[in-house]
Amino acid sequence: MRITELLTRETIAMDLDATSKEGVIDALVDQLDHAGILSDVKAFKEAIMAREGQSTTGIGEGIAIPHAKVDAVKKPAIAFGKSKAGVDYQSLDGQPAHLFFMIAAPEGGAQTHLDALAKLSGVLMDDDVRKALLNAETPDEVLTIIDRADDEAPDEEEETAPVEANKDAESEEPYVIGVTACPTGIAHTYMAKDALLKQAKKMGVKMKVETNGSSGIKNRLTTEDIDKAQGVIVAADVHVETDRFDGKNVVEVPVADGIKRPEELIDLALATDRTPFKAREGRGKGQASGKQEKQSVGKTIYKHLMNGVSNMLPLVIAGGILMAIVFLFGPNSFDPKSSEYNAFAEQLWNIGKNSAFYLIIPILSAFIARSIAEKPGMAAGLVGGMLAMSGDSGFIGGIIAGFLAGYLTEGIKVMTRRMPQSLEGLKPTLIYPILSVTVTGLLMVYVFNPPAAWVNHLLLNGLNSLSGANIMLLGLVIGAMMAIDMGGPFNKAAYVFATAALTEGNAAPITAAMVGGMIPPIALALSMLFFKRKFTKTQRGSIVPNFVMGASFITEGAIPFAAADPIRVIPSMMIGSGIGGAIALGLGSSIGAPHGGIFVILGTDFSHSLQTILAILVGAAISAVIYGFIKRKPTADEIAASESMDE
Repeated sequence: MRITELLTRETIAMDLDATSKEGVIDALVDQLDHAGILSDVKAFKEAIMAREGQSTTGIGEGIAIPHAKVDAVKKPAIAFGKSKAGVDYQSLDGQPAHLFFMIAAPEGGAQTHLDALAKLSGVLMDDDVRKALLNAETPDEVLTIIDRADDEAPDEEEETAPVEANKDAESEEPYVIGVTACPTGIAHTYMAKDALLKQAKKMGVKMKVETNGSSGIKNRLTTEDIDKAQGVIVAADVHVETDRFDGKNVVEVPVADGIKRPEELIDLALATDRTPFKAREGRGKGQASGKQEKQSVGKTIYKHLMNGVSNMLPLVIAGGILMAIVFLFGPNSFDPKSSEYNAFAEQLWNIGKNSAFYLIIPILSAFIARSIAEKPGMAAGLVGGMLAMSGDSGFIGGIIAGFLAGYLTEGIKVMTRRMPQSLEGLKPTLIYPILSVTVTGLLMVYVFNPPAAWVNHLLLNGLNSLSGANIMLLGLVIGAMMAIDMGGPFNKAAYVFATAALTEGNAAPITAAMVGGMIPPIALALSMLFFKRKFTKTQRGSIVPNFVMGASFITEGAIPFAAADPIRVIPSMMIGSGIGGAIALGLGSSIGAPHGGIFVILGTDFSHSLQTILAILVGAAISAVIYGFIKRKPTADEIAASESMDE
């Protein structure tokens, strides 16, 4: 199927008036809707924004490819729009995006459609194609450019042909293999592939890349490919099979790195001084070399912990929002013994508090264990997490259980590696789960739960006894931590601690965390209102989105500003967030849910809602003024580029 069967005159918007990322998305969604592509506009946009929440689809080189695969799409299509001035799309390279392709794929789309979408991703890696599209004046001209590029684009099998055996002329030619994969398997997978192949050709390196996309595995690497390769690049955000690369020089990176720094990755794959990769099964945890083999113990632990945290967060958010809704019926509406009792509120409470929240610690433990030992570690992690709950050791016990289960399972793999081949099939289904669950359970009950429960109670008693200046100091520290890296390690550490305290009945830490996390986007929006001349028109276009994100407790809305000007943005945001957290706790605010921003403030602590909002506004105003004073004025080039967007 050709690309222009999906990209048509009806789905081309040409020059966009949008000045923000969300504006671009709205314009392209409208274009698809007017072309009769969508059956549910709201559901499709929600899917697009959910994909953006995973990672930006602004892939760099002036390109953004927002995409979604959802039932709200009647038939596959591609929408196109462009902006010569560029739009801040939070791209991987930090540069404005000029060319926008929105991919709408129906759930269960046909193979031919997926192939065309994959081909588009590759075509856009050509500099000449991008330049021609930016200068195109009409939809017909766009279609002609794409058609010409489509004709010239080789089939995937042709451009990544495997190395040929027994060719003396090629025996000395460097040979590298790769695997690319992204969560949706539509765009980044193929752009990473094309970036790697393009760079390999420039460097005189022969290369074959396997893609794990929506249409399945393409160009699957053979045993011969792997044997002959000098190195392997795995650029993936989802799990791919790596045990087959045992003994090879393997470079493992996110899929975005395959697009952003292909030359560096190929150089690493060709390096001869790197530690060979070891397959997990029977050999301990797989290791790549280079940057990953040099990871400190602290970074390794953090990686495993964040894997658990990221998988528990959906439960935290869903449970917290449901709890907030219950409080709208009344503080005790879930209690059958209360005069405020409401049967529907009780069921929401059972779903949110007694189900979603109850699973937080077991899921945290399970995915820590999985990060360490892959799938065989999950059963022991789940059981260890449940025992942490019943043993009253809370989050501390859950974290211990996750690491215990993971490393125990790895040890069991090593100890059973010499078992007869006839018993191999019993390992994952019988031997691993029985041994890991039993040993993890006994150690949690008799060794780790008692001291962890003691520490947990000591911590909670300390929190419950805080008052006056002490509780304000707690608010200051947690609030500031939420603004240090806005979604990074410090932010996550503060949020996990606050969530843990909330599950044990202490709402002070989550109150400070939510206030501190809401302030940075609001502060930046205020700063753009107070100090208009210090911001470009493009930046000021994000005022409303930042207010909305701040009110919704989405700290990440401030990340583009922090990334562009970290020395000024981060300290100014930390000051306001810390002060806001201190004021909120000092005034008695007590938010009873872990997510939701203004909605849970009104729903769970209405009696202190004015105090909480005051704390947020004061903190945001302080950060806004500080940043406004220390921010440099935009250059003439930046102003001209921004103003040209109205032309």
